[in-house]
Amino acid sequence: MGLTATSTGHHVSSLPLQWNRRPGDVVVALAGNPNVGKSTLFNTLTGSNQHTGNWPGKTVSSARGTCFYHGRRYVLIDLPGTYSLSAHSPEEEVTRDFLCSGAADLVVVVCDATCLERNLNLALQTMEITSQTLICVNLMDEAKRKGLSLDLPRLEQRLHVPVVGISAGRKRGLDALLEAMEQVALQRGARNPVSVLYPAPLEAALACLAPVIPNNRALAASSRFCALRLLGGDIHPDVFHAPSLSAAVETEKKKLEEAGFANEAFTDAVVSGLVRTAEQLCHGIVTSGQKRHDLRDRQLDRLFTSRRTGIPIMILLLAGILWLTITGANIPSVWLARLLSWIQSQCALGLSLLGLPGWLQSILVDGAMQVLFWVVSVMLPPMAIFFPLFTLLEDFGYLPRVAFNLDHAFQKAKTCGKQALTMCMGFGCNAAGVIGCRIIDSPRERLIAMLTNNFVPCNGRFPTLITMITLFFVGTAAPFGPVWAALLLTAILVFGIFMTFVSSRLLSSTLLRGAPSSFTLELPPYRVPRIGQVLIRSILDRTVFVLGRAAAVALPAGILIWIFANVPVGSGTLLSVCTAFLDPFARLLGLDGVIFMAFLLGFPANEIVLPIILMAYLSSGTLLEAGHLSSLHTLLTAHGWTVHTAVCTMLFSLMHWPCSTTCITICKESRSLRWTAVAVCLPTAFGMAACFLYTACVRLLGFG
Repeated sequence: MGLTATSTGHHVSSLPLQWNRRPGDVVVALAGNPNVGKSTLFNTLTGSNQHTGNWPGKTVSSARGTCFYHGRRYVLIDLPGTYSLSAHSPEEEVTRDFLCSGAADLVVVVCDATCLERNLNLALQTMEITSQTLICVNLMDEAKRKGLSLDLPRLEQRLHVPVVGISAGRKRGLDALLEAMEQVALQRGARNPVSVLYPAPLEAALACLAPVIPNNRALAASSRFCALRLLGGDIHPDVFHAPSLSAAVETEKKKLEEAGFANEAFTDAVVSGLVRTAEQLCHGIVTSGQKRHDLRDRQLDRLFTSRRTGIPIMILLLAGILWLTITGANIPSVWLARLLSWIQSQCALGLSLLGLPGWLQSILVDGAMQVLFWVVSVMLPPMAIFFPLFTLLEDFGYLPRVAFNLDHAFQKAKTCGKQALTMCMGFGCNAAGVIGCRIIDSPRERLIAMLTNNFVPCNGRFPTLITMITLFFVGTAAPFGPVWAALLLTAILVFGIFMTFVSSRLLSSTLLRGAPSSFTLELPPYRVPRIGQVLIRSILDRTVFVLGRAAAVALPAGILIWIFANVPVGSGTLLSVCTAFLDPFARLLGLDGVIFMAFLLGFPANEIVLPIILMAYLSSGTLLEAGHLSSLHTLLTAHGWTVHTAVCTMLFSLMHWPCSTTCITICKESRSLRWTAVAVCLPTAFGMAACFLYTACVRLLGFG
């Protein structure tokens, strides 16, 4: 294939594009519905993973890459996935504005071969904007596997734009795609794409309005598209700086209103025209050699999304993932801890040879380095197991079914069903879950999802929860210990999900009142996951990303913890003074001052809560490893721990303030310190209330 690929680290920073465009560059915009393989095509052509940034003023990801074909450089822009250009969401607005800006020399609309008719809706809208459009029908291999046959040459004749079939994941058809891209780029303005046929009154209004629309450098869309958006109110006439245009628009709007096409009726007419045209274009294009090519998907959906089996299967899958994570992470964690301990000792030796003062060596080695290495050894093995397993379910197409199953519950909480997807992301990292809230269109519901994401425990809280379960409920030598631990941990996670519903309903009824919005959720076809891509995406894009953010806060946290544990105050240390001060309040919550102080000092990273507890009990001045669980159980019980203490510790671990990384992310996403404070106070209030009520009941019943 005559393709040379290079990666680029630049981001799309504004609209229109503002990088140094070389003479002869061809800018290609990749548009398409979600889950059509658009990003896979982007990565395949550019030879790199996506370099992401945010569009200015929007929390919507962007990516840019370059590739060379026949000596010409192509700059590819991976636009956000969207179903429409009606601009009802930030993704739709970004995609529409970019296409209308004229910054792209051609637009490649990526369609799914297994549901071509539905995907043509976006293609038709794109062709209304620009004639420089190319239709790329992806997933041809999957269509063939389902017994579907597509007559793409016939479709090309009907659309009057090039149509190319590819399989991006298997790198098939890319030469033909690049050749078509080159032809469209060289023959600019030489095509007349098919137009969408709207009802007669609307067509008459477009015919009257389009000729009087002046050219506008900031709006390079076709006059027909501009006329349609002017009538729909998406574009204001003042954009064109033509005083007479406003009067013409108002005149045509009155005519449409008299004909019965006002407000929602106008929108319905536009959507119906798109759907009807797509249906006519696809008639006879897609044929099936099987009577029910989707029979397997239908059978799986009856299993995964039915009222009887959907929720139980979801819980069992979660328990299975947790069991594999608990079982598989033990040995690698021990090996990694030993390796990092050896590295730490070598660093300590090197620093002593350099002649650094003892206190500085202790801060660097026993403080910053010890905390960093603890976070790495505790987080990396379970994340390296949890994220790939979770990504396998995502690649298989199961996660949208989770959102479908939980949509009714979120509707009862007066929020959006898409919150289920962001909640699932929170199991790996709450900061990633907060970023994932961008997929929710409603600002109110997006904010609720961000404020409540912390109720599902992230990967960093798993070690504390698992240790408490093992020590006080399962036992260190219990038969089927990992299985029981996984089931109990699953029960805790289900309780966290329940509290997500409760807190979401509370916010919807108080600070963020409003009615739940409906949303369109496409259930993608089930696909056999590509193991190699899953491993790369989950390890590089998720595991390393989350670990990097945790490590960034672990270093300064280690220094702070060292200061608390080593600065003398009277006959004790700053840490002992603080724990003694907090002890009376902590006792009301079923904890003690050491546990509560450990959660406070664990604000940078939840992984370090348990080692801080051990450090405070042993007065060692440095973080300690948990060691053997039986000796750890002896240590905790010697300091007054009971089953009830473990329950309160787990409750508070499940519901307390977000870690520093999540707080920073919430502040950036919400752009509000006030809402960040709410995100801190909300789970903390629930956690304290739960611990207080449990402790009060235990003491009232005489078990305390």
